[in-house]
Amino acid sequence: MTSDNDRRRGLLARLRGRPVVRSRGRRRLGAAVRLFAALMLAGGAYTVFAPGVQAQENPPLTGAAAEGKALFDVSCVTCHGRNAQGVEGRGPSLVGVGAASVEFQVGTGRMPMARQEAQAWRKPELFTDEEVRQLAQYVQELGGGPVVPSGDNLHQDANVAAGGELFRVNCSQCHAFGGGGGALSSGKFAPSLRPASDRQIYAAMLSGPQNMPVFGDNQITPEQKADIIAYIQETLKQGEDHGGFNLGRYGPSTEGLAIFLVGMVALVFASLWIAGKS
Repeated sequence: MTSDNDRRRGLLARLRGRPVVRSRGRRRLGAAVRLFAALMLAGGAYTVFAPGVQAQENPPLTGAAAEGKALFDVSCVTCHGRNAQGVEGRGPSLVGVGAASVEFQVGTGRMPMARQEAQAWRKPELFTDEEVRQLAQYVQELGGGPVVPSGDNLHQDANVAAGGELFRVNCSQCHAFGGGGGALSSGKFAPSLRPASDRQIYAAMLSGPQNMPVFGDNQITPEQKADIIAYIQETLKQGEDHGGFNLGRYGPSTEGLAIFLVGMVALVFASLWIAGKS
């Protein structure tokens, strides 16, 4: 009897001394409970702080932007979607493009587009200047972006000579030395600068429409932009063609065509006349 009791006490002592091994199911259950507690804590913190964050991210629209939203919902929402977030296959998102892009595209009649093409063509404007600025203000308040300075005359007291140098370095490769524009690849082209206003030129430099690069204030300062506009408006548009017929100011393409049609035809007739005389 005594030996049996001793064996039992020894067995209990050995069992008590062994580490308790939890089953795999209990370990998973414990991990799930801890994860659920962490999620509840994060959710509670978000509930406390989220209302203030949302109030900062979605401020009410100003008066001009509210008018612009009304115009947008009637004329632009089909392609650019609600809240200007874009529609796949129809139009891109406008969040973050800024007021400058809207001023250029809508102010030159390029938008709304009748159909998808390689490039948007300049057309008669469908909106007044005030409506264009209302649309621009609405898009600006959606996500920010570049803005054209106030005023219609943006090249007052600018340096025309410095603008000419900047134009020849940065713009003449596409728009030609005379500002008449030129052909690009894939059915695109650089448009003529003759019908463009100060604000439209400035907006184009800020937004980079179609194949045009973006010239931010880090690349070309606002003062240099004003110089370029002064050169375009006061020299390219109003300058006289001292060399005679300007051939549309399209550069060597039209000059080569003129030489071929006029010069080669004249040479052929001269050769025939000489041959007839001989």
